[in-house]
Amino acid sequence: QVQLVESGGGLVQPGGSLRLSCAASGSISSAYTMGWYRQAPGKQRELVATITSGGSTDFADSVKGRFTISRDNAKNTVYLSMNSLKPEDTAVYYCNARRVIATTTLYYWGQGTQVTVSS
Repeated sequence: QVQLVESGGGLVQPGGSLRLSCAASGSISSAYTMGWYRQAPGKQRELVATITSGGSTDFADSVKGRFTISRDNAKNTVYLSMNSLKPEDTAVYYCNARRVIATTTLYYWGQGTQVTVSS
């Protein structure tokens, strides 16, 4: 079992920056791909960024060049650094841990943290 707790959300002006953190209760140092998703009001949850246990990253087109994802396995923490924020980045951001065991994929979610981009 992995429990995830996000932090770092808040209100920021357009063009500003935020860094989200996701602290895992268990070890995420191996086998888990970590990700950030977001859900805006009235919209489906969408993938923002992922990072594998080996450090490979992937990003949604809408955030490429503005967001970075990183992980500190020693601290069991994943980060999402967001720059040049836009009003359309406003959403609840969720941390996700994913692990494939044989033919089964395990998913764990945090409770979410609100990010609001507004002047």
